Amino acid sequence: MTSSPVRLPHEPPVRPANGRSLRLGSASWLLRLRSATVALVLLAAAVLLMALGMRIGDIPMSVPEVFQAIIGDGSNHFVVMELRLPRALTGVLVGAALALAGAITQAIARNPLASPDVLGVTTGSSVTVVAIIVAAGSTAGGASGALAEVGIPLMALAGGLAGALIVYLLAWRKGLDGYRLVLVGIGVSAVFTNVKYWLLTVGDVTDSGRAMVWISGSLNGRGWEHVVPVAIALAVLIPLTLAGTRSLGALRFGDDTVTGLGVRMNLARGLMILAAVLLAAVATSAAGPIAFVALAAPQIALRLAGVGQPPLVVSALAGAVLTAAADLVARTLFSPVELPVGVVTAVLGAPYLIYLLIRVRREARS
Repeated sequence: MTSSPVRLPHEPPVRPANGRSLRLGSASWLLRLRSATVALVLLAAAVLLMALGMRIGDIPMSVPEVFQAIIGDGSNHFVVMELRLPRALTGVLVGAALALAGAITQAIARNPLASPDVLGVTTGSSVTVVAIIVAAGSTAGGASGALAEVGIPLMALAGGLAGALIVYLLAWRKGLDGYRLVLVGIGVSAVFTNVKYWLLTVGDVTDSGRAMVWISGSLNGRGWEHVVPVAIALAVLIPLTLAGTRSLGALRFGDDTVTGLGVRMNLARGLMILAAVLLAAVATSAAGPIAFVALAAPQIALRLAGVGQPPLVVSALAGAVLTAAADLVARTLFSPVELPVGVVTAVLGAPYLIYLLIRVRREARS
């Protein structure tokens, strides 16, 4: 049974294309003037927020001093290059990766409430990391030392991939339906969440506390070893996802349309889901589960760009801005006490989720 064409709930009206076509071999893209303008503004905002964030610390700096330190001048070169810049870059790269994964997931599921969370990535990573911290305990250094530098990121990546694989296999029924994928993902994520809290309950208080710090989503202490994996993932997967934009755009109109356009439906879905899973898993392994960025950023980008589905590049930049802004708030709101960035995104994202639920319900009634 094929699914009928479904419009994303409360998507903005699609305006006539106003741009120019870019072609690279057999692939082509339509560069819209509005989308390009929004992307440039978001890029500038992300850079500005990074600079403002790097001013904050035990050694206060002005924005000019930050830029001087980056180019090698001044006495604060080490502080900026080894402590503050890696943290800022980790934030924007993780936000971009989560938002891009969210845009892909929402386009495939044809549902604005879909995110990598429903694919089992975030909860899979969380339960795996909690398990290794609680099981290893102080004998492996808890959540510090070699375990933090190698074990936790690797286990987070493995857990995210394993969680997504479980969801994918359970959702497969002679093909992959977007809504079935969401429902199965919600169920699997609920199981993972309960297992995670059970582990926190039975574990040592100190180890459970360390695990709670990680699963709250934090950029504190992030270094170049966290920047590099996310940067590589984005450098590899952004071009691949852009190459699959045609297939992604066709998926939102239903299986009949996809087949009529000559797209291999199951292969296209599988490859794009794999890209989303890898992006979300790498991002989670670097900074822990940062809530609501993958959910909110694509919908914000969709409205800013005025297109029919979440635009990939604009979504990534919107995610970078959201994470950088949340980190700035987390560091300044109760200074000198620093909040985990995941707490800030959760507080800001909860009202947005309620708003989305209300809009989706109204759309369904109409």
